[in-house]
Order: sequence, then C-alpha cells, then structure tokens
Amino acid sequence: MTETVAVLGATDNPNRFAYRAMLALTEHGHKVLPINPFHDEIDGTRCYQDLAACAGELDTITVYVRPSILRGLVKDIVAAQPRRVILNPGTEDPDIASQLQRTGIRVQNACTLVLLSSNQYAISN
Repeated sequence: MTETVAVLGATDNPNRFAYRAMLALTEHGHKVLPINPFHDEIDGTRCYQDLAACAGELDTITVYVRPSILRGLVKDIVAAQPRRVILNPGTEDPDIASQLQRTGIRVQNACTLVLLSSNQYAISN
C-alpha cells in the first residue's frame, strides 16, 4: 500500500539516515514529503518548511530530529493527524510518545530503513 510520508528533518546530505530513508521510501513506492525549514528542495523534490505546509492527509511522519527539537513540534504533529509517527533511533522520547499516543496517533520506536528492508513497514490495523 502506498503511503504519504513526511520525513521530518529531511536533508540533502547523502550520508544522513534521513536522506537514505527518503530514497528508500520512494523506491518502495511511497509519496515522500521532505520537511526542513532550511531547504526549498532536495534532489528536485519540493521541501516543505513545516508540517502545516503539507496539504492533505499524512499516513506517517518519520522523525529524524533530536528530541529537544521534536518537543517544539508536538502540536504541529498532532494537528497534522498522521496515522503513525516513527521515532527513529536517537529521536525517541517517552514523554513525546505518550503525548502523541494520547491523541490517538500510533507511535513506533523503530528504524524506517529496517522496517522497509524487512517488509515490516506497513501500518497494521
């Protein structure tokens, strides 16, 4: 199933996991929406300044920003109403996860790249 996935903390640096995740998500047929206030585009794909700029329904937000930044984005994530948020290694925060879960958002502490490569990425109902 194709998803619309926001990559929070997207980058044009090919050595970063966020960049690799964008490529892997695209290769798996997902629509990728890079989110980074410091880029207008990444590899020819429009980059959104924030989650509010993403019009339409988000299935998943995969997070690549440290918890100290993520804390300031919780309201934006809740407003975007994704079905799921993936907290990749280094982004996990139990308090943030609890806040999101209380609003009905599914939270996974997992690596997007591993989920994709092991065929475990799909959102289960």
